Amino acid sequence: MIQQNITVKNKIGIHSRPAALLVDTASRFKSKITIRNGERSALTTSMVKLLALRVKQDNEITITAEGEDEAEALKALSELIESKFGEE
Repeated sequence: MIQQNITVKNKIGIHSRPAALLVDTASRFKSKITIRNGERSALTTSMVKLLALRVKQDNEITITAEGEDEAEALKALSELIESKFGEE
């Protein structure tokens, strides 16, 4: 299991489009991937649960990946978040 803290920088945070991108990206990997914002956490298999995390701009989230391709999964999700989900 590996994890990384990352700050969400896009203006609106994780709304429907970024949540869909997270689910789509995570679905390419076999690892179990969880995102935590404060006390709330969600698997990246559910867009609705990701939206319920209420991630806003400048929130620091923790991505945890566990499985055979965890390093690749964590790298892909980190890059997606760092790219501001292609916004701006």
